[in-house]
Amino acid sequence: MPSVTRIKTSFTAGELAPELLGRADLRAYEAGARRLRNVVIQPTGGVARRPGLRHLAMLPGAARLIAFEFNTEQTYLLVLTHQRMAVFVNDAEVVSVAGPWTEAMLPHLAFTQNADTLILLHPEMPPQRITRTGHTAWTVQEFAFTRSPWARFAPPDLMIAASATSGSVAVTAAAPIFLPTHVGSRLLIAGKQVAITAFVNAQHVVATVIDTLTDTNATPDWQESAFCAARGWPVTACFHQDRLVLGGSRDLPNRLWLSRSGDLSDFDLGAGLDDQGIEFSLLSDQVNAIRGVFSGRHLQVFTSGAEWMVSGDPLTPSSIQLTRQTRVGSPVDRIVPPVDVDGSTIFIARSNRAVHEFAYTDVQQAYQASDLALVAHHLIARPVSMAYDQVTRLLHLVMADGGLSTLTLYRTEQVTAWTRQETEGAFRAVAELDGAVYVTVERAGSLRLERFDADVSSDAALSGTAATEQDVWSGLAHLEGHSVTVLADGAPRGLGIVADGRVAVDPPSLSVQVGLPFTHEVEPLPPEASTSMGVRTGPVRLVAVTFRLLETAALEVDLGRGLRPVPFRRLDTALLDAAPPRFTGDIALRAFGWRRTLAEPLWRISGNTPLPVTLLSVTTETRMPD
Repeated sequence: MPSVTRIKTSFTAGELAPELLGRADLRAYEAGARRLRNVVIQPTGGVARRPGLRHLAMLPGAARLIAFEFNTEQTYLLVLTHQRMAVFVNDAEVVSVAGPWTEAMLPHLAFTQNADTLILLHPEMPPQRITRTGHTAWTVQEFAFTRSPWARFAPPDLMIAASATSGSVAVTAAAPIFLPTHVGSRLLIAGKQVAITAFVNAQHVVATVIDTLTDTNATPDWQESAFCAARGWPVTACFHQDRLVLGGSRDLPNRLWLSRSGDLSDFDLGAGLDDQGIEFSLLSDQVNAIRGVFSGRHLQVFTSGAEWMVSGDPLTPSSIQLTRQTRVGSPVDRIVPPVDVDGSTIFIARSNRAVHEFAYTDVQQAYQASDLALVAHHLIARPVSMAYDQVTRLLHLVMADGGLSTLTLYRTEQVTAWTRQETEGAFRAVAELDGAVYVTVERAGSLRLERFDADVSSDAALSGTAATEQDVWSGLAHLEGHSVTVLADGAPRGLGIVADGRVAVDPPSLSVQVGLPFTHEVEPLPPEASTSMGVRTGPVRLVAVTFRLLETAALEVDLGRGLRPVPFRRLDTALLDAAPPRFTGDIALRAFGWRRTLAEPLWRISGNTPLPVTLLSVTTETRMPD
């Protein structure tokens, strides 16, 4: 009866899709897992229970999170809800400001920041300029174009005429082209501006002359404001080479506008001089509605059907070059801004089942878009929010189903490992600020702001200390009626029920953590067994398993007979209420019984005890009949 010993030293391929259960020939199979829940993959290959979520605030409804970094010492989290912006500093709200956006607009909001100013965009809302003038002094006002771009939406031969050359005039079009929402916009008639003040009908408006008109003759030489309530507003923006880049609008979805160099509000094309504005359309054999613009090695444009590179050093009207690179496409029903990871741009695919890395290759002098979720596509299901934590080097994606998928990405070390985070409720948005990862979570019909915190080991958690031992801890109104896990003086005390915002602790303690429990799971892929008689499918007997652990305080393992806790020390009465020590080393467990098939994993780790778990490697010894 041959004995086979195998050692699994790494989880750097993360959780693999079910379709790969029969691909033991892949390198990813050796370093992958069948199920990884509420854990993160370390770059060295180990897997650890994820940090808990600290409760920060209750929110009035759905929210969009925006990180605002004024300098290295002044960072703010902007929480946008229905017609409101709350500013958080050090986990506390310091001020709130009213805004013109609605809850329905939140999924389509785009933003870009320059110094102390953030520009917020939506195709149905004039761009908003959010400015910080002090720690608690914030203003939200409409972005003012000193010279706005012009566009022609009517046929080129359609003529209009003004009734006079100055003052208040009647403007008549040869065909119905005007809408009531044109009021407040401008027309450029033979190079002269007039402002529309009243709507009469589809062919007639009233306007105030700004620049004296040349004459009152009907002319085809006219344009209207590219951005207005009638034609829509910019979709997305970024700053690139000292220019403000606006990408797409509601009625001009495939057009790019670049401001005058050094003047972010001037989009006048002028005579085409090097420092003047630039405007062009993305023309190809497919629809290219712009969904994102990103300033990287080049100006990168992400559209509904392809990805483009805008080159030119510097970008000028005469030097600019536009080249389509890949044909992946981005979602059209929401804005998920791309993020930079080590010089590559990560973006969501229009298919909603892939996450692509847009990276420039010096050999080909072009961009490639590789799928980072190729072997874990089951964990990608319509991402709605994305953020990259530069400190832990983890990429977080919130899915429409309320899950959170996490990617450990180390390109040089060939680490691309996906896991999934779950909580009691649903994740709705994520943002990273100065090494901290914030999320909005929907629990029991209400929205909350929470932060991943290594100092807590449960979700929606709060911690506290007291000068004397307390048997009742209050301040837990956000967990009213919930079954919570209690960690008192560092020791788990089981579950309790929050009533009247309080929870009882027995025996009394000096410190406590209270929050919602979550379960971590680590389940390997089915083993591939080869013997002298060839590849076998079973039966198999698991003889022993050795887990190599690091700083682990609690471990529950299933070797085929249900989950059982692993004792690291003698559990006598004197130690029951003390904080358990953390164990580093090998734990060897014996197993019993035969299994008919190799289709199921030989072992499984799972548990909701709010204590740290870090698994470095697993060694298994199995036997199969001759």
